[in-house]
Amino acid sequence: MATQGQGSEHFVVVFAGYHRPWATWIGHRLESHGHRVTLQRWDPRREVPLETALGDLLLASGRILLVLSDWFFQLGPRREGEWSEALRGVVAANAQRFAAVNLTNRTLLPATAVLEPVDLWSVGAQEAERRLLSRLGLPASGRRPCPPRPAPASQRPPAVWGEVPRRNVRFTGRDDLLNSLQQHLMDAEQGTAVVTLLGMSGIGKTQMAAEYAHRFSSDYDVVWWVNSDTRGTLRERLGELAPELGLASGSEPGERIRAVGEALRRGDPYGRWLIVFDGWDDIDGAEDLLPEGPGHVLITSRNRSWNDSRTTLVEVPGFDRHESTGYLMRRAPRITADQADEVAAELGDIPLALVQAAAWLGESDMDVTDYLRMVRDGELSELADQSGFDGVPRSSLTSWSILINRLRESQPHAVELLSLCTSFAPGRIPIGLVRHLAAADLPEGLGWLATDLAGWTRALDTLVNYSVFTRDTRSALAGEEPGPEQESVHMHRIVHDIVGRLTSPEDRRRHREVVRRMLVAADPGNPQDSRLWPRYAELLPHLEPSGALGSRDDRVQETILNLLRYCFRSGEFRTGVELADQVREHWSELFPPEHPRMVELTTQQGNILRAYGGFRAAYELDRELLDRLRAAPATDPTHLMTATSCLAADQRYLGQFSEALQAQREVLETALELLGPDDYLTLLAQHNLGAGLRLLGRYAEAYEVDLETLRKRESLLRARHATTLVSGIACARDLRLMGRYRDALARQELGMRLHVQVLGPQHPQTLRARHNLVLCERRAGALQDVGGVMASLLDQTEQVHGRRHYATICLVVDYGNYAREHGDLGQARDLIAEGENGLRELLGPAHPISTGMLSNTGLVLQAAGERAEALTMFEAALAGLTATLGPDHPWVLGCALNAAAGRNFTGRLDSAQELSRDTLRRARHALGEDHPFTLSCEVALAMDLRALREHEEAGKVEEGALQRLTRTLGAQHPHTLAARQRMRPYWDFEPYMG
Repeated sequence: MATQGQGSEHFVVVFAGYHRPWATWIGHRLESHGHRVTLQRWDPRREVPLETALGDLLLASGRILLVLSDWFFQLGPRREGEWSEALRGVVAANAQRFAAVNLTNRTLLPATAVLEPVDLWSVGAQEAERRLLSRLGLPASGRRPCPPRPAPASQRPPAVWGEVPRRNVRFTGRDDLLNSLQQHLMDAEQGTAVVTLLGMSGIGKTQMAAEYAHRFSSDYDVVWWVNSDTRGTLRERLGELAPELGLASGSEPGERIRAVGEALRRGDPYGRWLIVFDGWDDIDGAEDLLPEGPGHVLITSRNRSWNDSRTTLVEVPGFDRHESTGYLMRRAPRITADQADEVAAELGDIPLALVQAAAWLGESDMDVTDYLRMVRDGELSELADQSGFDGVPRSSLTSWSILINRLRESQPHAVELLSLCTSFAPGRIPIGLVRHLAAADLPEGLGWLATDLAGWTRALDTLVNYSVFTRDTRSALAGEEPGPEQESVHMHRIVHDIVGRLTSPEDRRRHREVVRRMLVAADPGNPQDSRLWPRYAELLPHLEPSGALGSRDDRVQETILNLLRYCFRSGEFRTGVELADQVREHWSELFPPEHPRMVELTTQQGNILRAYGGFRAAYELDRELLDRLRAAPATDPTHLMTATSCLAADQRYLGQFSEALQAQREVLETALELLGPDDYLTLLAQHNLGAGLRLLGRYAEAYEVDLETLRKRESLLRARHATTLVSGIACARDLRLMGRYRDALARQELGMRLHVQVLGPQHPQTLRARHNLVLCERRAGALQDVGGVMASLLDQTEQVHGRRHYATICLVVDYGNYAREHGDLGQARDLIAEGENGLRELLGPAHPISTGMLSNTGLVLQAAGERAEALTMFEAALAGLTATLGPDHPWVLGCALNAAAGRNFTGRLDSAQELSRDTLRRARHALGEDHPFTLSCEVALAMDLRALREHEEAGKVEEGALQRLTRTLGAQHPHTLAARQRMRPYWDFEPYMG
């Protein structure tokens, strides 16, 4: 062996498998100084004594450098004290051959002092290299070193660490699989680093994902765990990452999810991220939720359909026999290797079953032979039907039954608590909420849940100790242990199913009653408050297993309705649609269709369907209810009013504008009679009336209604109330559509400031206000870069709503019109095509808005010189809207203005002049003599007359139009300047639903 500090030396770097990056770095640095290095993975078989395994390392030439961590000492089942004996023996006797570096901040065994380990924990590459060379007694060589290589990621924890299950100190094996998983994720191209751990229940997918997150946490700045048992839980949890990333998103899960997705895609503020979706079996719509970007995604699932997605499938097998016996012997040191082998064989090497068996054998004094006999011979009628156990061997199921039956004798409270958990949904269970109940509210025999804190703690500790379930980490994130009322646990689906089958019908009935009462007590009672949405998301999965959906208890039914309201307010529309269907199935057996509960259910269901885009389904639902209420002999007039209001909303979305207005008038009349002019619902009905008038082009009437609503809301609520701000948007829109552009801009600027102050910059209503402000600025002739503002607003709106939401599509259309007007035909063509297709898909081809979009398409074609094709679009829009809205609707007049231009450009001069003259006549009647659109019609007519050489009339018409444009808009307004330059006027179709 070379003397220290002289010439080249040989080092054997010994490391635990997942510390290979560190071992490689150490080897690289030593080689750069002229030394030879051999890497040796440390994983001795359990049968080999530690003294022998460490002695075998000495057979190699050179010095032995151990890369230590807390995990290094946990490999293989070792009897207590064996490591200390080996360190004091073979290592101490050969101290000059052994050295060590330490990668953990945890306390090592006292006997490791003989290795004189030097800490490389949380230091930079240069300092780590200096410490390494100093410990080995090596000077920095005089030869030119290799180019510096950064040290492996610092052992500092990630900046954002979200609810990853606590590390399982008994985790065994899987090293090759974990290392392969890490290598795949690290080597994947950006945007493709998505891996699904696939396997049956109980195979250890969740434990593997949690171990990966802990073991390789230093590779990431963000590690975020998403419980994905239900879609609602998944969305709520993923959205909770937004504030952790410092994102200014709204309070709705959809807003937060889109903001999170965009931040992850950009890698801002963190590019090294890991998102773990645990238990994601329902993959419908997964593509919209899977993050993209420079980070990594890890999924655990039983659903093989992930194979059709952009993810790599990794099959998770059972333990190999070495891993099984190692785990059993570590947890139950009293059993022999042969006994461990026999138990593992009987349980099929399934990790979940082995966990239970090891817990039982480690805690009890039962002989292994007796335990195996009970597993083999146990005939439990409750488990005779093994359906739903996903391939788990019968012996594994029986082993759980043994544990539960023994606990029933020794720890009855623990079994009572365990059985209670089966009346919740599997997965995360907020069991501590039960302690909010008073003892008097609990069924006979269960009062101890609320009064006996010591018994509660003992029962919970027993179940955790036997690995029946694990404590949830959510409440511990702030650094404090949760109190009993905040306690949550995680219960595996198989354990949930087994215990449920072993629970008697009477106990199940009692336990479900407890959970239902807990749901009522935990209901905050205000689903409109976004601060309370996490609580509602926590309660929602437990409705069905607790029997709440079929409950006759009024309080339970009100909680269910509040959860539906939460789905609507929070944007969880798909979850709400599914829940409403379930509730209807149960309540239809309890109540007649016209019962008040069914009226309220239908109201909420219709609201959610409408928001989800199911306009026709909402209409059919509301139409049927209204017909039944009208036919009933003694219908509550408030119910009739509510149903009529819902139907009117459906009709507006379906393009039945006249029918909607008539229905809304009935609603307002009823509200005034029943509730008075100042009631909240009366003002809502009045606001909806304004929307109906606006959709029919009756802008001045709409403004009168909206202005009255605004003033009353300012007086009765307050100027900064959210609904008051909505009225402000409506008034500004009315003014803009009336051609009063300066007034509209002034009102919307004020409203915009209030929206930001009250609701924040990313709230959906704030974005709607900003959209209207941009349109007001454009119509008022703003000189600033409106296009840049629109592009930024489109990004924000897409983050909040998604690309296919109605609000986003409308902004796409308006941005496309702006791009066309300013000469960017390529962008305009793409945006208008996207808007037309999106609206057609959302509303149907016969909807007036879908028809009106043909005119925007025609404008793009006309600007591109495709005049014949443009005229075809204009004529189709004109004919379609005339048939549905009548000849005097402003949308029809706008299509007529464009069609007249198309006829002129294609040589149909007489026809163009006739259409322009008719359009001007109608515009004067519908909008007024001085409306900017009416003046555009005059300019267009003058051009058509001039094309026919009727110069005298053309001059008179043009002169009058220019004078009034100058008076109303100003001499320098773009509209006035364009008319003076004899540029052909056109009309942009602006899609809106009122």
